[in-house]
Amino acid sequence: MMRFVRVGLLALSGVGLLRVSLFTDAYLRYVKEGMRPLLIASGVLLVALGAAEAVSWWRERDHAEAHGDGDGHGDDDGHGDNDGHGHDHSGVPRVAWLLLLPALSLLFYAPPALGSYTASRGAPKAVAVVEEDGFEPLPATSPLPITLTDFTQRVQQDTERAIEGRTVRMTGFVTPADDGDGWYLTRLMLSCCAADAQSVKVRVHGPAAPPADTWVTVTGTWHAGGELGTSSAAVALDARDVERVERPVNGYTDALPLPS
Repeated sequence: MMRFVRVGLLALSGVGLLRVSLFTDAYLRYVKEGMRPLLIASGVLLVALGAAEAVSWWRERDHAEAHGDGDGHGDDDGHGDNDGHGHDHSGVPRVAWLLLLPALSLLFYAPPALGSYTASRGAPKAVAVVEEDGFEPLPATSPLPITLTDFTQRVQQDTERAIEGRTVRMTGFVTPADDGDGWYLTRLMLSCCAADAQSVKVRVHGPAAPPADTWVTVTGTWHAGGELGTSSAAVALDARDVERVERPVNGYTDALPLPS
């Protein structure tokens, strides 16, 4: 029976990985998109190891039956992998049982995506400093689609103050503000996997906050506070319109809002 359990754990883990990485986008709740080939390769390897273990088990059973070494159950009856003293060492290590629940989860249950709980407790992502001549002229489009990161850089680093008076559109999910002064439009980004998620936020003033974790596209203008183009400027928006949208397939990126 122990050999059967080892085969089952390997096969379940491998099939679970292949399911989430080949046939769904659920793997994006664990790791970055670029790691998909590694997940597929790991799933194939685990299934192959399970198959190899199963073949080895069957061959040992056939050999035992052919030579009359037992009742055809190989090491299941205690006469297989032992040290010659009747002590069976073929059992599954206790730590291996920890694979069972993750394997079943990969097959039957997709965990919820990270959201406002993580964003309110995790470290904010440091916005890169743009060189003084690094800002390109903003397109004349209005409202202007922009990412939360680009908006933050324009507000706090663009000495030309090109964002002043411009109507912009950004997409993210709702994170409540602890002080009750507006709420946050938020994006989470991964460096490698869900464990290292970092957030970028823009405070929203005006309309009441939708429920936490709701994905929305917000249209508005910069909320005056501090000196625009310096680190004192408020990374905030006076919202004119808040539209609920579907969660993007890969919500762990700071992407431009989809066309309405």
